[in-house]
Amino acid sequence: MLEQRIIQFLKETLSGNVDAAHDLGHLMRVANNCKHIQKHEGGNPDIILVASYFHDIVSLPKNAPDRHRSSRLAAQKTLTILAEHFPDFPARHYAAVEEAILCHSYSANIKPGSVEAKIVQDADRLDALGAVGLARTFYIAGKLNTKLFNSDDPFAEQRALNDKEYALDHFYTKLLKLPDTMNTYEGKRIAKKRSEFLLSYIDSLRQELGLSISFCDE
Repeated sequence: MLEQRIIQFLKETLSGNVDAAHDLGHLMRVANNCKHIQKHEGGNPDIILVASYFHDIVSLPKNAPDRHRSSRLAAQKTLTILAEHFPDFPARHYAAVEEAILCHSYSANIKPGSVEAKIVQDADRLDALGAVGLARTFYIAGKLNTKLFNSDDPFAEQRALNDKEYALDHFYTKLLKLPDTMNTYEGKRIAKKRSEFLLSYIDSLRQELGLSISFCDE
């Protein structure tokens, strides 16, 4: 089975320094998101499967100046891997796999054309939302030594947003905007639900921070 072979290949070849936000667990979640959306939206399941598992085979750090090139490098490496290790995968699907991987990246800002590329992009963005997305955001913030939030103005009510310095700002600069970027109906439905979780978290954080301030004033 193609999926089992891909998973085994990734287990054997993914380097140990892959960060936990883009590890095999992330790839498997994206693949599962793809399978769910594909049932509703159609598309070639093999193209979607390959693109979902290899979309982050090259993933430059979030703070790298050439971060936007990650998806292009990943697409190029994927085609090489397919030719060398999965020769039975039809070469006629290479272009579609390449497009799906190129378009998944938020920073690359490439609009997907095929249904396969739309599904992979939606599936990857869903993993940035909800409970997993919350965990990934703060994990990455820790790796980059980013502050959790601005203590004087946590919710950027009187200052410009800066998600390179404050993790919470990333909710406003990107995460909460993702539902509006979804391509498929099913992707939009799930994204809306997961973004509501993030909004609920922000509300809880606002209450906790307000409570702590009131204690300090007593």
